[in-house]
Amino acid sequence: MQRAIPYMQLRGGSSKGVYFKASDLPAGETLRNRVVLAAMEGVGSGDSRQIDGLGGADSLTSKVAIVSLSQREDADLDYLFLQVVVGGGYVSTAQNCGNILAGVLPFAIESGLWAAQDGKTSAMIHMVNSGGLCEVTVQTPNGRLQYAGNAKVDGVPGMAAPIVCNYLDIAGSATGALLPTGNVVDVVERVAITAVDNGMPVVIIRAADLGVTGYESKAELEANDRLKAQVEAIRLAIGSKMNLGDVTQKTIPKMCLIAPPVSGGFVTTRTFIPHVVHAAIGVLTAVSIATGCLLPGSVANDIVHTPADGNILLSIEHPSGEFSVNLDFTQHGDGYEIRKSGAVRTARLISKGEVYIPAGIWET
Repeated sequence: MQRAIPYMQLRGGSSKGVYFKASDLPAGETLRNRVVLAAMEGVGSGDSRQIDGLGGADSLTSKVAIVSLSQREDADLDYLFLQVVVGGGYVSTAQNCGNILAGVLPFAIESGLWAAQDGKTSAMIHMVNSGGLCEVTVQTPNGRLQYAGNAKVDGVPGMAAPIVCNYLDIAGSATGALLPTGNVVDVVERVAITAVDNGMPVVIIRAADLGVTGYESKAELEANDRLKAQVEAIRLAIGSKMNLGDVTQKTIPKMCLIAPPVSGGFVTTRTFIPHVVHAAIGVLTAVSIATGCLLPGSVANDIVHTPADGNILLSIEHPSGEFSVNLDFTQHGDGYEIRKSGAVRTARLISKGEVYIPAGIWET
């Protein structure tokens, strides 16, 4: 007594997710989320091992994309991102995910939603979570999707075909403003922070202000209970000031510790997402961090070398290497404009088939 639902599993950037066509899932949000939880965690939602479902028991592999043709005149595809909170037994739609976005156009082509062209194929993707747009281009020689290539994404084994993602008009995507508090710097829990939202709400903190170097490993930071408690106290205190309300049960804002670069990059980062440390860095998190560090007067001003306005490429160092962000940035008096935010990702189709959902999920 189970229902079969078609799915595909793709690695997108440094994450892995399960992709569904919207037409294959229930239309109602409540039932849809129950079905997604059953697919990812199995019967008995809230199992942190996700042993009865498709999830990988890690926040980077407990992700879902729901894709359909867009009803918007300025978009081709709609992409709704769902973060299944590991062990939480619930689904969050409060944020975008740029890594999973990298797999949306490949999924749409593989599933027949979108036709591949000869050479390269592009589509404008509407990020339903925030309303933002991203122009995505994939390699399709002879009209066939190509996964093999020479693009390297740190935090991902091997190389693959490049997927170019150009984000348009994403400032204030979740909070309503590039600077959600109206300030370049706020003092929270006696610590100076910069809160920014250029596609992802992020709180930037100098690592030294929390008594660490910013060069620690993921394991070292996660073992530091004092640090984690301090980071969470700041997150809870700043959430409402960022127009996010009570963030106790939310996966945003992300919390980023910064330090001077060590490998010739723009800045070194360690990101809490929000309660574990990212092994690399999220796409939109990197975009927001790069933007925040560029702002005159931010907490990064004594750490980074700020380039002039224009189309600039910034290397964001993270625990697994670096992530290059392309920003078309300019300052107008006291205001800032980011015309385009670009990144290169890769993706790979891992599996496709049917996931079986207990019939009782529909009867709950």
